[in-house]
Amino acid sequence: MRFVGTLTKWNDDRGFGFVTPDIGDGELFAHISAFPKGGPRPMIGERVSFEVAADPAGKKKALNIVYLERAAQRSAARPARSPAARSSRSGLIGAILVIAIVIGGYYQYRARSQAAPLQTVAEPSAVAPSSRFSCDGRTHCSQMTSCAEAKYFLSHCPGVEMDGDHDGVPCEQQWCTTPFSE
Repeated sequence: MRFVGTLTKWNDDRGFGFVTPDIGDGELFAHISAFPKGGPRPMIGERVSFEVAADPAGKKKALNIVYLERAAQRSAARPARSPAARSSRSGLIGAILVIAIVIGGYYQYRARSQAAPLQTVAEPSAVAPSSRFSCDGRTHCSQMTSCAEAKYFLSHCPGVEMDGDHDGVPCEQQWCTTPFSE
């Protein structure tokens, strides 16, 4: 998932700085290796797009950084492509899109077909009022369809196996992947 922010601090001698995302608070570490190779060095105040990952110590950092203004300037200065190049590129993009839709549909089908139709009986006081989810026997992340659903199952349903590192955030690799979620 890509985020947008501003390069707020930069130490060119040491090759690192910090990006402040538009969404959320705090700063994310940004190493020179996360920026595009070649061209001018990063400058404070530049708008960037980036992905977020955790380092081995668990701290969040910006990766695959792209300069937003530089990309817009470069695309405006590019010469027009031939119709044949545009046609083959759009055909490739269309094929990739179709494949992505088919794979997504398959995983949705598989998740729904593996879900056990069993209903667990809970104490009336343990059932959340007017919740759109209910404990139905699913226990794994692969059976969930959203982060909200996984959080509901983790806090309300017995015997779930969705928080491997026991930090209170379920399905961190499938559904609850946003770095700003608690």
